[in-house]
Amino acid sequence: MLNNKTVLITGGTGSFGKQFIKTILERYQDVKKIIIYSRDELKQFEIKKKYPERDYPQLRFFIGDVRDQPRLIQACEGVDIIIHAAAMKQVDTAEYNPTECIRTNVNGAENVIQAALACGVNDVVALSTDKACAPINLYGATKLTSDKLFTAANNIKGSRDLRFSVVRYGNVMGSRGSVIPFFMEKSKEGVLPITDMDMTRFNISLQSGVDMVMYALEHHLGGEIFIPKIPSYKITDVATAIAPKCATKEIGIRPGEKLHEEMITATDSLRTIDLGKYYVILPSTAMGIQDEQYLSHHNAVMVPQGFTYNSATNTEWETVESLRDKIKAYVDPTFSVEG
Repeated sequence: MLNNKTVLITGGTGSFGKQFIKTILERYQDVKKIIIYSRDELKQFEIKKKYPERDYPQLRFFIGDVRDQPRLIQACEGVDIIIHAAAMKQVDTAEYNPTECIRTNVNGAENVIQAALACGVNDVVALSTDKACAPINLYGATKLTSDKLFTAANNIKGSRDLRFSVVRYGNVMGSRGSVIPFFMEKSKEGVLPITDMDMTRFNISLQSGVDMVMYALEHHLGGEIFIPKIPSYKITDVATAIAPKCATKEIGIRPGEKLHEEMITATDSLRTIDLGKYYVILPSTAMGIQDEQYLSHHNAVMVPQGFTYNSATNTEWETVESLRDKIKAYVDPTFSVEG
């Protein structure tokens, strides 16, 4: 699928970008180019050390910001596939700096779209978040706007061989700023701060997120929002899995934070199909593709009317034991409860 293709990853030095690069190099030895587009020169330097040019000549590095449309268009020359992972993601930071969040997450999305249209790109997959579903914080609102921009971009592609789609998923195990590495660090102090004892979240490994993007690239018609079927966890179970001997202290939900996350609302269910491994929310505008075509192409069925996908009412759950296994597998291979 990616052999002899040029792939550009915005925000390519983040957790997702690094895993995506690793996966491409393992599975597609004949990939033409992998362009890492980000504004962090130190992280680019660190990736260059891991993948030296003499051994990985297919890697390219562009310093640039998704806010800068001319630079983005420059970087996208000759690109076949764009994976849009760049975003401002911290909920509390976005609440305090709303304009900056809008410039990156909304204006940046529009710049990616314009670069794809200008440069003859064939496939664009944008990363989203469960916080974009019925958002109550600015981060979620900007990502919902971004999702709408990407799905609607299929309306303006004209005769181009170009498809825009979105993948939406929950908390990524071990990603920067997430709860598992936070608890692992805090356990050294003997007390774990918990926002709310009833809080739940969806859980996905970084590799599963990468695999879903690969699936979307291979199967999308354009306009879909792909959503994985993944387990939920209770925040108290995460605390027990990491440090059962630590005390816990309830500190209250932070500004803009939900008690439970959701990825499909009852209203969304009217436009949602079940692919077996994934759900897909269909675009709200036709774009020349009828619902029956999506159902046939994906060999899917409509979900029941009123269906919801919420971390609190999920049918699949992590246990303390499964969390420990996954922390060891995906976050820290040296992890042990005693340690």
